[in-house]
Amino acid sequence: MPPSAPLVFNALIRTHHVTSRKKVAALKKAASRYGCHVMLRSGGSPGIMYVEGSKDGVEQWVASVQRLRYKDYQLIARPATVQRVQEAEHDLKIQVGLHEVPSVGQFGQSMLEKGLLPWWRRAMGFSGG
Repeated sequence: MPPSAPLVFNALIRTHHVTSRKKVAALKKAASRYGCHVMLRSGGSPGIMYVEGSKDGVEQWVASVQRLRYKDYQLIARPATVQRVQEAEHDLKIQVGLHEVPSVGQFGQSMLEKGLLPWWRRAMGFSGG
């Protein structure tokens, strides 16, 4: 990453489920407010939330999730600088907003495309390390 590029932070949250459209709307609003890219696995169990943005934006978005009081809320990867396996051109610019995926498999595929699959698998407990 060039020295002039701002640091990008991310975090990962797991919940029992994400089904409330009212809560999803609040998460979408918070993503826009804090300038974050959010990926959400909704519609069933488990609920998975990935957030990426500035340090302050990620921390504020995570605080917004905590205020929604999700069942079995777990911050499984605390806000930290993004450590990608490879840098993809499209990842250099954060796409602000909330994007939903219907399955854990598609969530994993998105993590692979972002160069974050090993990080995600470790955080989710799918692999040792």
